[in-house]
Amino acid sequence: MVSPLDIGVYWIGQIAVGVMSAAGVLEAGKKRFDLFGMIIIALATALGGGSLRDILLDRPVFWVHDQTYLLVAVFSAFITFALARWYSLSPGLFLIPDAVGLSLFTMTGVQAALVMGAPWLVASFMGVVTGVMGGVVRDILCNQEPLVFKGQLYATASWVGALVFIVLLEMGWNLGRATLVGGCLVLVLRLAAIHWDIYLPRFTTKQ
Repeated sequence: MVSPLDIGVYWIGQIAVGVMSAAGVLEAGKKRFDLFGMIIIALATALGGGSLRDILLDRPVFWVHDQTYLLVAVFSAFITFALARWYSLSPGLFLIPDAVGLSLFTMTGVQAALVMGAPWLVASFMGVVTGVMGGVVRDILCNQEPLVFKGQLYATASWVGALVFIVLLEMGWNLGRATLVGGCLVLVLRLAAIHWDIYLPRFTTKQ
């Protein structure tokens, strides 16, 4: 029998893949890649974090096991590419779907790890890996410094939301409510960091 946790992971994952694929296209648009290049960037963004998570958890890679994820990513990339050619899109527009994708991927990453029986700290970190590594691969392919390493709060927002989600489950909250609160927390923290330019302390040395 399929558990509610499995079902939640599946559908949140599908939505996250579509959203992150669109974000990848919008960000890569600054480099003026052709359609093929944009789709490759979109696939790396949408599938990279979840692929690494599955490898670390020693489970079948999600989009190889179910090609629907791959189809969703390609379709989302193509639609976003087409819309960008018809309408003028702000260069910073990718930050909104990227934040939504971070939120969704964090939740699906934590849940996937819990399904595999991972302990709470590992599960929370798998949420971070799922949420941020696709963006890291995207930025490397676009020949720029990964946003997660020096931009406004990103991985931190993901980890806080993942930990809160786990705490709520331990408190007896049902899966849907815990996912909603944890995911919204990631999204709010990320958007607040963008709006108010909030960073973690950076490494400096005294001269």
